[in-house]
Parts: sequence; structure tokens; C-alpha cells
Amino acid sequence: MIDLPWGCGSDTGAGSEPSADHPDADVVCKFQDGTLAVYDDYVAITRVDRSDFNNREIPVEEITGVDYDSGITIGYIQIEQIDVPVESGGLLSDPVNPNTLHFDRSGRECAKRARDAILERARG
Repeated sequence: MIDLPWGCGSDTGAGSEPSADHPDADVVCKFQDGTLAVYDDYVAITRVDRSDFNNREIPVEEITGVDYDSGITIGYIQIEQIDVPVESGGLLSDPVNPNTLHFDRSGRECAKRARDAILERARG
């Protein structure tokens, strides 16, 4: 079976509760290209196997903002970090960088909760 990034099924982004992999996280979102977990002092991105990027832990002190776009069919959340170039994508493409995760419509609400939680921590 081929695992296409735009057809991840109905559980993509479904929950924002802590998971077995991230029991101490305040918000956990499973997206198409990885899982985003928001902790008190850092944000963790755990990538799916097919990703070109590695897992990351971003300290809240290094977060300068969050770019969220719900998209028409595919949305994204990009964590803006000191010394990591912000990717803007193109007219018909979403940004792609180590701090960007993509989601379908079912992931919008979780992505919003993650965005709000990240900004709350980054602003102190």
C-alpha cells in the first residue's frame, strides 16, 4: 500500500491530548509529515519515516513566532525560530522547512490549539 501524504485518513490531527509518545505534552497533534508536541519549555517535532527532515526539539526561548495557514485542502504550521530561515512557499505551494508541518482539514483545530499554546509560551 502506498502512503500518500494527502490521504492520511481521518485520525490525522484528530486529537490534542497527550499521547503515549508524549505523555507530558500539553498539546499533541499528529499531522501528515510528523507529530507536533508542545511542552512547557520546548516544542518537539517527530517526523514520519518518509520525511526529508529529522526530529527536532525547539526551545521556547528560540521561537520568534508561528505561521499558521488553514489552506483550502492542505494547511501548514511553521514555527519561526532564531537562525532558521522562514520559508514562504510559492503561489501554489506551501512552505517546506525543518520547522513546518502540513495537515488536512481534520487537523485544523489541533493546529490552532498548538499555535496558541506555542505563542503563549514564546511570549512568556
